Amino acid sequence: MKISYNWLKQFINIDWSADKTGELLTDLGLEIEGIEEFESVKGGLKGVVIGHVISCEQHPNADRLKLTTVDIGEKEPLQIVCGAPNVAKGQKVPVATIGTTLYDDKGEAWTIKKGKIRGEASQGMICAEDELGLGTDHDGIMVLDSNLKSGTPAIEVFEVENDQVFEIGLTPNRADAMSHWGVARDLKAGLQQHDVMSTIITPSVSSFHVENRSLKIDVQVENKELAPRYCGVTISGLEVKESPDWLKNRLKSIGLSPINNVVDATNYVLHELGQPLHAFDAIKIKGNKVVVKTVEPGTKFTTLDDVERTLHEDDLMICDAEKPMCIAGIFGGVSSGVTENTTSIFLESAYFNPVSVRKTAKRHGLNTDASFRFERGIDPNITEYALKRAAILIMELAGGEITSDLIDVYPNKIEDHQVFLSFQNTAKLIGEEIPKEKIKNILMSLDIKVNNVTETGIGLTIPAYRVDVVREADVIEEILRVYGYNNISFGTKINASVAHVDKLDDHRVQNIAGDQLAGQGFYEILSNSLTSPTYTSLSDDLKDSAHITMLNPLSNDLSVLRQSLLFSGLEAVIHNINRRRSNLNLFEFGKTYHFINDKRIEKKVLSLFITGNRTSDDWSTGSTKSDFFQLKGTVTSLLNRLGISHFEEQPVFDEIFGEGISLITNTKTIVSLGTVKKPILSHFGIDQEVFYAEVNWQVVIKMLKNNKIMFTQIPKYPEVRRDFALLIDQKTSFKEIYDIALKTERKLLKKVGLFDVYEGKNLPKGKKSYAVSFTLQDENKTLTDKQIDKIMNKLQQNFEKQLEAQLR
Repeated sequence: MKISYNWLKQFINIDWSADKTGELLTDLGLEIEGIEEFESVKGGLKGVVIGHVISCEQHPNADRLKLTTVDIGEKEPLQIVCGAPNVAKGQKVPVATIGTTLYDDKGEAWTIKKGKIRGEASQGMICAEDELGLGTDHDGIMVLDSNLKSGTPAIEVFEVENDQVFEIGLTPNRADAMSHWGVARDLKAGLQQHDVMSTIITPSVSSFHVENRSLKIDVQVENKELAPRYCGVTISGLEVKESPDWLKNRLKSIGLSPINNVVDATNYVLHELGQPLHAFDAIKIKGNKVVVKTVEPGTKFTTLDDVERTLHEDDLMICDAEKPMCIAGIFGGVSSGVTENTTSIFLESAYFNPVSVRKTAKRHGLNTDASFRFERGIDPNITEYALKRAAILIMELAGGEITSDLIDVYPNKIEDHQVFLSFQNTAKLIGEEIPKEKIKNILMSLDIKVNNVTETGIGLTIPAYRVDVVREADVIEEILRVYGYNNISFGTKINASVAHVDKLDDHRVQNIAGDQLAGQGFYEILSNSLTSPTYTSLSDDLKDSAHITMLNPLSNDLSVLRQSLLFSGLEAVIHNINRRRSNLNLFEFGKTYHFINDKRIEKKVLSLFITGNRTSDDWSTGSTKSDFFQLKGTVTSLLNRLGISHFEEQPVFDEIFGEGISLITNTKTIVSLGTVKKPILSHFGIDQEVFYAEVNWQVVIKMLKNNKIMFTQIPKYPEVRRDFALLIDQKTSFKEIYDIALKTERKLLKKVGLFDVYEGKNLPKGKKSYAVSFTLQDENKTLTDKQIDKIMNKLQQNFEKQLEAQLR
């Protein structure tokens, strides 16, 4: 939100610098994100002076150019070549001297340089008003008052306004500060803490009076719940034209483009007082009647941006006797707006239900200055005042007169809040006891009425415009922010209680897993739980019926809770790939959400993504592509780190995988991992392989809680290794050899390993060679050669018998 310092000073007398004022506003909770310089004329006319044309002759080498001599108050006059048809001897003109920077209509800078034009020296430029940014006329140079003194800086002749503009990062709860008046109220309270006493200067509306009642517009509010207060008045005999410079400068300073005097006046009051207004062309109001109501669903309505919109049954509309004219509190219609031909208007000022406005604005994807304020809750008690203020301003700018009584439909007054503030609770929450009189003064400076004061607390009445102050804690927050967070003392000791955390606590295990993955080169990501409903079409395992849908989504792409972490992760993958980061190892802890059998179910999941190269390009070794086994190794080592080592492998059946496996224990799937299907990758624009693992975190935690950790002493006696080179059938797997070995010798055989595989020349057809290692150990004594040979012979016999293996 932009706040003009010059505009702010119209509400409060302050002579502080903009930087110092910005610091105070930040301390008050209105964080200043930046201060911009504003000039009503870009460049501030620096280097432009008043000149006197001493002579004006025809350019010897150009029919359309003149050769002039101009006195700018220096010792020697300047020779300037000028192409304006109206330049003449004796004129007083604005002259841009050598080195002056001017700006074109697009804001592009260009500098006046000494040069030659058609062979004649030119030492400056005599300017038209558009070249100086003082207007749009380019038919000729500006001819000024003949009494002006040569050499006078142009900034002393023309009104150039310089301003500082605060960019405030307004939090959503501070609806009361969404105007210059609102910021001034906070500033007044802050200044009081610095012993600077000031009052708020509000525009007078005492001149408002009804001239006649020649243009009466009836107002009928059918839905009083959505429009608790509605005010209106007509103004006739006005002239729509360009706004004066002072008004245009005010709007430009906060980033608004002036339109015409009527619309500019309503925008001015909006940013001045925080009350949105709307002006209707009174002639276009059919039946001289305004009806505030909802309309039939499916009704078509074209807004001021020429977009036809389909109305919802809950959209509150401002209608005439025949048709809708405006989406209440959000956007006007194309057929009822003010144009240059408008001579009479119906001026609206209202208080609309914040929830209704917010839902309608989101539904139609609209975000306007009016909806921004109505959504958060404006002051229902300035509706009439703001209407009078705007009407007076419009008549000052466009003429005309009030031609109807002021209509105010306000059947149920919105009351102020009543809160009791406990001194004990205040000291407890703040951590310091603030003097009672100080508390009272702070509250009064915030326009909070003190009803009664007792030994234990204060009875307060909170203004209705402070929609964020409804509880005792809110009042304490107000006291603290004005008193100053920096004024709260803090001790030299930090006291903390140590909480007992179970070693198998979910967060603790998650941190262990995160550290393990980070140590293996993975980066943690955090994606939005809201996602697009269209992703279910990418997998038959996901159902539209299982979606949990948002009632008031921010957009269609964020309208449901995710059923899988895959798609939000792939969004992160393509985001990085598009920024030349194609080698990725990512993980995320998150939840998935499902609507099954009329129940809403949450599942915690750990997802892992590997794509690109495992190692970067190197001159000596080259790069190595990531593969399925890298992901499998990561997952296996992670489970082993957590104490889970007993699981079986099965082919994966999830539709998101092209190929993969599932790690299963007791019929429960711990992990599914594999290669993501190419059609899914293509949907995201990813043209490289992505390996994905989905860990059922709830199963992992449950297994850990049921898992008894066993440990033994380190053996005193040495282990022995023996190797076999087995010639086996190509279809035989290492797992078969592993299982046979463990069944043959359960007690002394500690480890079976495969350290070489050979297929090729010198082997019979259909055969392969496995080099298998066997590690033997007795924990109570040293093994003898006789024992070892006996075990190895038995292994050989079983391999030959069950696998038809041969020793090579």
